[in-house]
Amino acid sequence: MKVSYYPGCSLEASARDYQESIEGVCRRLEMELAELEDWNCCGATAAHSLNHRASIELPARNLVIAEKAGNDLVVPCPMCFNRLKVAEKALLNEETGRYRYTIEGKTKIWDLADFMAQDKVLDLIESKVTNPIKGIKAVCYYGCMSSRPPKITDVENYENPVSMDKILKRLGAEPIDWAYKTDCCGASHVVDRPDMVFKMVGKLYERALDVGANCIVVSCQMCQANLDIYQDKIGKQMGMTVDLPIIYFTELIGLAMKEREVESWLARHFVDPLTFLSKQNLLPRLWG
Repeated sequence: MKVSYYPGCSLEASARDYQESIEGVCRRLEMELAELEDWNCCGATAAHSLNHRASIELPARNLVIAEKAGNDLVVPCPMCFNRLKVAEKALLNEETGRYRYTIEGKTKIWDLADFMAQDKVLDLIESKVTNPIKGIKAVCYYGCMSSRPPKITDVENYENPVSMDKILKRLGAEPIDWAYKTDCCGASHVVDRPDMVFKMVGKLYERALDVGANCIVVSCQMCQANLDIYQDKIGKQMGMTVDLPIIYFTELIGLAMKEREVESWLARHFVDPLTFLSKQNLLPRLWG
């Protein structure tokens, strides 16, 4: 299986653990990720608040490259996915000639978690599981960018996405349903309004613990960072101890497939997931 792949900027810097886990898992699944040639930044948070044309044309250039490649396009970053979908809608629905790029709309743009949750991919993943990750009771946290607004993302279950829940079930984990899977983490407002972000993230910790979760599984590097980096500080402000590893779903796929590189991915996290997973007898060092 070959797909075009748009990693986005942060996966080559602050979220290298996510990037490496995606590449490692796809290699084990014999899934070829063809990185878009000469891709550029999608504009992310800043462009659409500063220059509308730039906010469309930055991601649009990537869509033109993807159409030339002729494959489905897989996007791991929910913000990048959202911006690419915004550009797709603008180029296909607004007046011709308004922007410098044009597309035919023949490239399917996939959020990575949704792509991996297709039945054919789920079956492939399950066939590779040699280390069922029993003992993991997780809430899946999707954040707000991969599913909303539905008129942009084309997602049907935009208030109750289930892609990661489906994947975890195939891995032997126990995904726990909760009502906060699409709440916002505050994203980059952690820079200018950490007080607001800490309150939002603190609520997520409380609700995850209320339903009995022992970790939070994510597909977004911004969500991962906000929930992972500041957990100790937010816990102290809440007057409680919070010890919830924030784990990428791709890391859990690698763990269930006995990918030995998984420990190096997890070692980069701020909240230690290795002690937690060691207690579940799930780490490579225990496999012999």
